[in-house]
Amino acid sequence: MANRDSGSGSLGTLLAGALIGAAGLGWWLLSEAERRRGEQRQNRSLRLNRLSWNEDEALDPPTTSRPLRETELQDKVHELNQAIEDVRRQLESMSTQG
Repeated sequence: MANRDSGSGSLGTLLAGALIGAAGLGWWLLSEAERRRGEQRQNRSLRLNRLSWNEDEALDPPTTSRPLRETELQDKVHELNQAIEDVRRQLESMSTQG
């Protein structure tokens, strides 16, 4: 009968290890997905920044007010990033509610 108990103990240990491994894998996959989303957001912001910068250069003749335009652009990029973060938070709250 001792043999039977050690067999069920081994099975329990195996199942516990599988659950811990699955939880670790799930955590790693979620962290990688979040990291990729962060990189994508950063790349989009950089692309938008470059596009806006190129449009400003194409539309504006060279003037001495360049620092003012750069500040305005930075403010707009900051506002856009805040709006993106607000939407992200809303989506996350919707996914946790559902």
